[in-house]
Amino acid sequence: MTKAVILGTGSCLPERALSNADMERMVETSDEWITSRTGIRNRRIAGPGEQNYQLATKAARRALAVTGIKPEELDLIVVATISSHMIMPSTACFVQAELGAANAFAYDISAACAGFTYGLDLASNYIQNRPEMKILVIGAETLSARINWEDRNTCVLFGDGAGAVIVAGANDGRGVFGSNLRADGKLWNLLCMDSPESCNPDLRQEDWQGAFIRMNGGDIFKHAVRSMEDSVTSLLRQHDLTIDDIDLMIPHQANIRILNNLRERLGIPEERVFVNLSQYGNTSAASIPIALDEAHRQGRMARGDIVLLCTFGGGLTWGSLLLRW
Repeated sequence: MTKAVILGTGSCLPERALSNADMERMVETSDEWITSRTGIRNRRIAGPGEQNYQLATKAARRALAVTGIKPEELDLIVVATISSHMIMPSTACFVQAELGAANAFAYDISAACAGFTYGLDLASNYIQNRPEMKILVIGAETLSARINWEDRNTCVLFGDGAGAVIVAGANDGRGVFGSNLRADGKLWNLLCMDSPESCNPDLRQEDWQGAFIRMNGGDIFKHAVRSMEDSVTSLLRQHDLTIDDIDLMIPHQANIRILNNLRERLGIPEERVFVNLSQYGNTSAASIPIALDEAHRQGRMARGDIVLLCTFGGGLTWGSLLLRW
C-alpha cells in the first residue's frame, strides 16, 4: 500500500533572538520565573524581510534542496498558520509564487498548534488517492505580530519560525501509517485570538480586546496533557503498539511542564523525546516541523524508526500521528 513518506525537511528561524533577559526589560518578569514555569530561555522574533510567507518559503527551499525535487514538480502546497500577514490571499499562495511552483494548487489551514499535524494527515490522505503527488507541507508563524506585549502571561511564551517537509508516495514500508486527530470547539475560549475589529458595526464584538492571543494557562495545561495522552494511547492501541515501540517522540513544543508531565504519564524515556523548546519558545504550527528538521539533521532518526508526533492547540485541537521514517 502506498504511504506518504517525508523525503526532505527544512526550517527557517528569524535572525533576532529575544532572551529572557530582554523580556525582563519589557514586562514585569524574570529569567527564573520564565525558565522554571515554561522551560523557555530564548525565542526568535521576525524582522524586516521576515514575513510569515518569507520564512515559509525559505524553509520550503531548504526541504526541496534535500530532495532534489524542483518547485514546478510540486502538486500541492499546504501551509498551517494562524498568523499570515494577510487574510487573503493565503500564505500558501504567496509561497507558491515565491517558489515558482506553477503546477501546484495551494491553500492554508487553521488549526493553531495542531496545524502541521493536521496538514501532514491531509497530505497522507491525498497520496493514498493519488500516489504520484508531491506535496509541500509547511507550518509557519509570526506570532510576534499577534501578541499583547504588555501581557506577561503570554508574551514570554511565543516565537516565530517556519518548518517544511516534502511528502511523496512510496511502497517500501515507510511513511505515515496512523493518526488520531481531535477537536472540541466548546472550549474555544481557553485559547483564542480575535480578528481585527469588524468594519461592520453590527458585527463588532462587545468584549473585543484586540487581535492578539488570549489564554487560560491553568486550564490549557490540564486539557493539553490529558488530551495528548488519550490520543497517543488510543493510536498506539489501534496499531497494536506500545510506547516501547516508539523510537522518537516529537511533541509540540509548548511548555516544559506539559512535556515532562506527558512524558511521565506515557512512560517514555527522556532520551526518546526531542525537545528544542528552550531556544525557540512556542512557535505554534511551526513547532513540530522545526523540531522534525532539527532531529533529522542531528541524526536522531534512522531509516525504519517509528516516529510519534503529538500536539495540542487552540480550537481546541489536538492529536497524534505515527510514521515510519
